[in-house]
Amino acid sequence: MRWAWAVALMLMAPWVTAAELRELRLWEGPEATRVVFDLDGDVKHALFTLSDPDRVVVDIEGLDQRALARLNAVTGKGVVARVRSAQRGDAMRVVFDVNQPVFATGFVLPPSADYGHRLVIDLASPQPTQPPAAGSAEQARGAPPRDETIVVAIDAGHGGEDPGARGPSGLLEKDAALRIARKLAKLINDTPNMRAVLTRDGDYYVGLRERVNIARKHQADLFVSIHCNAFTRRDMRGSAVYVLSERGATSEHARWLAQKENAADLVGGVHLQDKDHELAAVLIDLSQGATMEASFDVGSRILQSMAKINRLQKPDVQQAGFAVLKAPDIPSVLVETAFITNAEEERLLASGAFQASLAEQIFQGIKGYFHSYRPRQQTVEAEAEPQYVSRNALTSERLQAAEYPKGISR
Repeated sequence: MRWAWAVALMLMAPWVTAAELRELRLWEGPEATRVVFDLDGDVKHALFTLSDPDRVVVDIEGLDQRALARLNAVTGKGVVARVRSAQRGDAMRVVFDVNQPVFATGFVLPPSADYGHRLVIDLASPQPTQPPAAGSAEQARGAPPRDETIVVAIDAGHGGEDPGARGPSGLLEKDAALRIARKLAKLINDTPNMRAVLTRDGDYYVGLRERVNIARKHQADLFVSIHCNAFTRRDMRGSAVYVLSERGATSEHARWLAQKENAADLVGGVHLQDKDHELAAVLIDLSQGATMEASFDVGSRILQSMAKINRLQKPDVQQAGFAVLKAPDIPSVLVETAFITNAEEERLLASGAFQASLAEQIFQGIKGYFHSYRPRQQTVEAEAEPQYVSRNALTSERLQAAEYPKGISR
């Protein structure tokens, strides 16, 4: 009898120690499809690709065999046409049939905030290497040709795997931020001589550094990041605008916010303390001071406009170390539209009318900035001495067709 119990315990042991698959999620982005295994424990994995036909294979050790049925029931999305799985020795083999060749990377993430253990697989389309085109240095670096249009990069915070803050009734920051960003983009695109670039236009994750890279790729004249404020105190309310702090956060609340937003890159699997980031931070710090004045100007205008439709958390522009504000040559602001953790402001944020009002007031601040401000900003060019240029010294021709707030003299 004791022998039978011992055998039973040995048979049960793998089921006790194996990690349970809670969910398999697929996120479709414009440049990659992200696959996320939500687990209740740590696992080991091996990843490789095969061709004819194209497929991505992941061998996972330590996964509960009961995950087979859940995996085989998953519907494809993005580049993933089908998901198959089978037990292979001590590991479970998961095969993603893809509809094109992909570059696959995988990494594991430890529990963080609302997330448990995760195995993340990114499936990206290989980028073809093309020789630099003849012409200017900007064209040789792959940047689009510069025209006379004012370009505003609009960054909808969070997205995909990173939902941001959650309101009392369940409204997610990533959803509210995207709706406001889209409305703001429409206002800009409907204005002659202005164009909006969205860092994301769907529910997918974009790394903090990549958001800045998108703005720089499009040679943006301004970067505006849209967020919903959050705090442990549910009575906190009001709109706020942040610019980068050179000496750290201006308040404990600002510091808490900066840590929260910067941690989003940990959700995305990008470690902010890596060597390249440190080097980039040094270069950014060298030229950041040249854009601070411009950032304060546009931030103040947006804050004053937002005061018309909502109370302000503080009457002045605040400062914190947000990673998305560190573009060295683009004036950048982060707008905390309202407190999603406040029940009343969450209801406002869920309203299409209030979202439209927020977009309109942010737009008015942006127009006022481009109408009257002439910053001189330092740009860092490869293999060249830093040069001072008036990026936003807009000519009268660029402003002729645009409508601007009354009462502002040129």
